[in-house]
Amino acid sequence: MIKLSEHFYRILQAVVILSFLTGAIPADAARLKDIAGIQGMRSNKLYGYGIVVGLKRTGDGTQAKFTIQSIANMLERMGVNFDPNSVQVKNAAAVMVTAELPPFAKNGQKIDVNVASIGDAKSLQGGTLVLTPLKGPDGNIYALAQGPLLLGGYSASGGGSSTTKNHPTAGRIPNGATVEREIQSDFNHQDHLNISLFKPDFSTVTNAVEAINDTLGGDFATATDAETIRVNIPVEYEGNAVGLMAAIENIKLGLEQQAKVVMDERTGTVVMGKDVRISTVAIAHGNLSINIKETPEVSQPAPFGQGRTVVTNPTEVTAKEEGGEMVVLKSGSSIGELVSALNAVGVTPRDLISIIQSIKTAGALQADLEII
Repeated sequence: MIKLSEHFYRILQAVVILSFLTGAIPADAARLKDIAGIQGMRSNKLYGYGIVVGLKRTGDGTQAKFTIQSIANMLERMGVNFDPNSVQVKNAAAVMVTAELPPFAKNGQKIDVNVASIGDAKSLQGGTLVLTPLKGPDGNIYALAQGPLLLGGYSASGGGSSTTKNHPTAGRIPNGATVEREIQSDFNHQDHLNISLFKPDFSTVTNAVEAINDTLGGDFATATDAETIRVNIPVEYEGNAVGLMAAIENIKLGLEQQAKVVMDERTGTVVMGKDVRISTVAIAHGNLSINIKETPEVSQPAPFGQGRTVVTNPTEVTAKEEGGEMVVLKSGSSIGELVSALNAVGVTPRDLISIIQSIKTAGALQADLEII
C-alpha cells in the first residue's frame, strides 16, 4: 500500500476544493444586484445657486454682476446695506452646487456636493461655500449645503508667469449637505417588485428568473420582457420586501451578452467581447510609403558669360510598398485567434480599426460594430 506524504495530500485537497468551486460558479457569473435594479428605487438630482467666500483675490471680477448682486442681497438680509455699483469683490465667486439624493434618504443624513464656478473666477482654492439650499425639479428644498471646498487642482502666478493643474474652478465638499426633506416611500408593503436589467437580454433575464424561483422555492418570478422581471411577494415575505431583496440580490447567475466590437477612432482603442466570431476570411496588410525629396543646387554661368547665378530645386519622388503577408482565418475563429493573426501581420491599433471595418463590410464579422 502506497502512503501519500502529508504535503502531497494537502496539494491534492486544495486541487479538489478549487475544482469544486470553479465548477460551481460559472466563469461569467455575476450577482443579481450588480446587473439589475429595482424600478422606482433611484437617486434624485438636486441643484442650487451659492456663493463661495474666502478666496485670495481669485474670485469673480467686475464682469460678473450677478455675484455682486447676490452678495448685496445676502448682506441686506443681515442688515447691511450698500451700493452694489461702488464695490469690487474679488474674494468671492458665484457657483452652482449639485448633489444626488440617494433612495430612502432620511432627515439629517449627510450627502456629498459638487461645486463649480459660473463666473470668471480664476480659482476656488481655499474657499468656503455659504449656506445654500438645494432644490429638486419640483422646486422644493431637500437639502442644505455649506462647508470648505476640496479641490483636485491649483492655480498660481507671479512674476509674469503662471501655472495651473487640473481644474481649480471646480471642487467637492464631502458630507457637505444635510438632508432636510425625505422622499416618502412604502417599500416594504408591496405585493410585487419589478426588477430591471441594466442591459436587456432574453437569455440573461431567463437565467435570472430561474435562479430567483430556485431560491424562493416556487414560481414567483416571471419575465415580462427582455429587461423586466416581476417578482410576486411570497407569503413569508409579506410586509418584508427588504428581506426578500436581501434573499435574492446576491444570487449568482450566468451572463449572456451580445457580441460587440467597440472602436474609438480618436484614440485608436479597440475593445472586443469574447463572443465575437469571424467567418472564413483572408487578410492582407501592406503600407505604401511615398518619399518626396528636394536637393537645392546652385547653377552658375560660364566665366565672362551673360547668364546669372540661380538656385534650382530638383525633386526626386520615390514610392515603396511594403509587402504584406496574407493571413487566413477559418470560420468560427475566436477573438484570440483574430488578434494573434493580426499581430502576426504587424498591424497597429489604427490599422486594426480599418481592418475590422473591412471585415464587417465583407460580412465576415459576426458581431455588432460600434464606433464612438
